[in-house]
Amino acid sequence: MDLDPKLEGLLAGTHNGVLATIKRDGLPQLSNITYGYDRDTRTAQISVTQTRAKTRNLRRDPRATLYVPGADFWTFTVAEARAELTDPATDVNDATVEALVGYYRSIRGEHPDWAEYRQVMVDESRVLLTLRVDRLYGQ
Repeated sequence: MDLDPKLEGLLAGTHNGVLATIKRDGLPQLSNITYGYDRDTRTAQISVTQTRAKTRNLRRDPRATLYVPGADFWTFTVAEARAELTDPATDVNDATVEALVGYYRSIRGEHPDWAEYRQVMVDESRVLLTLRVDRLYGQ
């Protein structure tokens, strides 16, 4: 499926949005998040903690929607996606921490203290959430 280049440009051009997941009762649960988007793989990645509602919701139901506002109220992109979650980080050198290092680099560049970053990822039981974008809409 082709994605509208203008809508994808807005998705790729920022790092802040609102993630909607589905609560057990069927209502949406919204979270302000920071993400990185890769046009080549059509994926958005987000660092989340194992204990957050959004993580629990996505482990139960992988459907997710990412809302990204534009420069004015009438400009926005909505990405409908399927979520994939890593296991929680448990060791500073495990696969999840390596993936989280890649995520950080993609949106912020180099961290001033990678050892500290890696330890925080373990201490906070961080998980890398990958959204595989199926559809975009907006204006």
